[in-house]
Amino acid sequence: MLQAVSADLFHVTDATADDIIELELMLNRFRRLIAELIRGNVVRQSFQPWEIGILLDFETCRVEPKRRLETLRQYSRAVEKQLQSGPGPPMKLSEFLQLKSTRRPAKE
Repeated sequence: MLQAVSADLFHVTDATADDIIELELMLNRFRRLIAELIRGNVVRQSFQPWEIGILLDFETCRVEPKRRLETLRQYSRAVEKQLQSGPGPPMKLSEFLQLKSTRRPAKE
């Protein structure tokens, strides 16, 4: 979850108010999409292009069923951090898994 942060902390000189609103809308749509994936039931019929990319990428990623929930939660936290520090769109699950594997090599 995101922590409550004062709006004064945002660098408004670097981004317009419209950019900040757009980023917040993107984050909300991402959270909704992840919640639907966690439930295993995507019910919407209208998607942004970046959401379709995430859905297609999710379908091609091989995530063990027993690790799916925790992986999606970790992915969600990583994307929230990404969107707090820079522009979107959110990284794809495959990008997150690649970053995760390069940071923490598999045990042999």
